[in-house]
Amino acid sequence: MSAIEVRRLVGGDRAEARDTFALMAKVFGEDSAPLGDGYVDRLLGDDSFWVLGAFAGPDIVGSLTAHSLPMTRCPSSELFIYDLAVHPDHRRQGVGRRLLQELRSAAAQMGITEVFVAADNDDEHALDFYRAEGAVGSPVTIFSFCTR
Repeated sequence: MSAIEVRRLVGGDRAEARDTFALMAKVFGEDSAPLGDGYVDRLLGDDSFWVLGAFAGPDIVGSLTAHSLPMTRCPSSELFIYDLAVHPDHRRQGVGRRLLQELRSAAAQMGITEVFVAADNDDEHALDFYRAEGAVGSPVTIFSFCTR
């Protein structure tokens, strides 16, 4: 495996961001709509939105998105990992681990001490991965609402 570079995408990384979002949709088997330049630029310009890309040369092989959530009990934030995806050809090679490590390190540098993620109870691969990375499960139920 070639060296993997992980970096947070920011303004000016529109093409890379589109590639990461397309990878996520493909890995998760989800339909996706084309994202306009303005929308992608707004995401990349929002400090509370995190997107990390894992690159093997010019190719995106993994990605992670997260959202910084300001707390009301203290002047800090927590970081919610929304998605973490690794291209099937690069799984079990440390790409997901690198993405998670880079996110946690960057969060710590910004004073964020809590990072959390939701994983489906039937997604054994995700559960095993997060446990192997030292995460501790919390017994919660997530409720979803439709707005229409």
